[in-house]
Amino acid sequence: MSLVQISGNASGTGTLTIAAPNTNSNYTLTLPAATDTLVGKATTDTLTNKTLTSPTITGAVVSAMASSVITSGTAVASTSGTSIEFTGIPSWCKRITMMLKGVGTSSTSNKLIRLGSGSPTSSGYAGSGTAIVASAVGGAGYTTGFGIADATAANRLSGSYVFTLENASTNTWCCSGSSANASTSMFFSAGNVSLAGTLDRIIFTTVNGTDTMAAGEINILYE
Repeated sequence: MSLVQISGNASGTGTLTIAAPNTNSNYTLTLPAATDTLVGKATTDTLTNKTLTSPTITGAVVSAMASSVITSGTAVASTSGTSIEFTGIPSWCKRITMMLKGVGTSSTSNKLIRLGSGSPTSSGYAGSGTAIVASAVGGAGYTTGFGIADATAANRLSGSYVFTLENASTNTWCCSGSSANASTSMFFSAGNVSLAGTLDRIIFTTVNGTDTMAAGEINILYE
């Protein structure tokens, strides 16, 4: 390996060593035709006017843009099992949107959406779900999840529910959303819950926990 040493300037006593790698091939390192400072692999640098083509950013919190980056989950068919669970939501997430497309269950238990930290949280919710069916209005309060007041097995719901971090120090999340059957039924939900830790999952299930998924597809977006 060949070395080139450059002595420090008038105010420095050290030397800068440029080391060439052991190689049997020829390579060219082209320096910019500009007065500039090179960026190092292990140094802390600020990049300006740079274009990244198809970058892969792994395990990093991109503080200047995390709140505007929308990540899509993988759509899951809601046709089996008693719940659909999305896990691995990153700790920097501040908002989640759950989308329902033609979702139905096997029986008449109301639908329920839960958040969780390590496991689903099944208590401490404060909110209600309202149903408008033709000209009739009904609903109920929910403490075990964010409720969707749909007790009709034949219904196929489509819509979205948004969960927003209200207070990071208490891991408090607020919910607001709506969905509709293909006929004259609309369902509205709102409320809040404080989790024991940082949110990392969201679950779609039913109040009784035993009705099975019978139709449709569910996905999430988080940002």
